[in-house]
Amino acid sequence: MGDPGPPTTAPAGAKSAAPSPATARVGRRVLVLGGARSGKSATAEGMLADGGPVDYVATGTPPGSGDAEWDVRVAEHRQRRPPHWRTVETLALAEVLAAPDQAPVLVDCLTTWLARVMDECGAWDETDGTAAALADRTGELLQAWRNTRRQVIAVSSEIGSGVVPGTASGRRFRDELGRLNTSIAADSDEVWFCTAGIVRRLR
Repeated sequence: MGDPGPPTTAPAGAKSAAPSPATARVGRRVLVLGGARSGKSATAEGMLADGGPVDYVATGTPPGSGDAEWDVRVAEHRQRRPPHWRTVETLALAEVLAAPDQAPVLVDCLTTWLARVMDECGAWDETDGTAAALADRTGELLQAWRNTRRQVIAVSSEIGSGVVPGTASGRRFRDELGRLNTSIAADSDEVWFCTAGIVRRLR
């Protein structure tokens, strides 16, 4: 068995928990959930900050698309990353997770990945074939998550506890993200939840 990479460090103030039985193995998978501005991205980054190279997979729309506020958010994230981390802007998460590279992976985040994949699949209108196309893409990701031999931390939003969206597309996205989070969590060695900067371990 190869080097499992740098250990995940419990964030400061996190609820104590017994070590994961998979702590020492290759392919350790961690999910970090939280709402907007809850500290979830910073928490995930902190788990790998003391190690070596990291593949930071950015799934959001690249900066320069005409949304100035989004560009500021992207810049804030970039400023926090250690200079030796490599940024990979892609939606091909399954390919990243299947790569033989030994560097840990940080995916930020599954929320933007799902939104962009739904765009690509035309899933917002729920026309014929779009549901199957989306299921194929999410199924591919879930299989890669289960089978990866890379240490990986994924960030995702918890949006199911707020106001019910007022549009059909909003409700569809809420439901799809909830299902994706549930499936990823089921095959994760650790699951953490962030609320107002306070981090709790769920598993």
